Amino acid sequence: MFMAYLRISEAAGYLGVSDDSVRRWITQGRLTATKDKSGRQVVAGTDVAALARAAAEGRANVPGEVASSARNKFTGLVTNIDSDKIMSKVELQCGPFRVVSLISTEAVEDLGLAVGSPAIATVKATNVVIETTGFTL
Repeated sequence: MFMAYLRISEAAGYLGVSDDSVRRWITQGRLTATKDKSGRQVVAGTDVAALARAAAEGRANVPGEVASSARNKFTGLVTNIDSDKIMSKVELQCGPFRVVSLISTEAVEDLGLAVGSPAIATVKATNVVIETTGFTL
């Protein structure tokens, strides 16, 4: 059976933490590192996936948090707000991901959103976006 291995930086990217955090988790025994053919430290993709799932489950059902059927929650910082009288475009940086939401300006004010404030983007959608590399035959 094929086992995927990730370099420290790749694991850190998937987990949304620094390389140093992954190295610290290896030292603490939360992740197990081995050496690849080039002698670099790698961790099993299955271990990283388990850690990511545990972290996501740890954020679910936090006391005081509103229960929701949406499962795609991205925690981040507001990086930009572009408002007019009625609508606002709010941009969040959630780890390596940029999330943009169009909400009412009234909602921005009611939530007290400002650049630098923490926020959670919750996504619940029934459509799937298809992407391409731009390569054509």
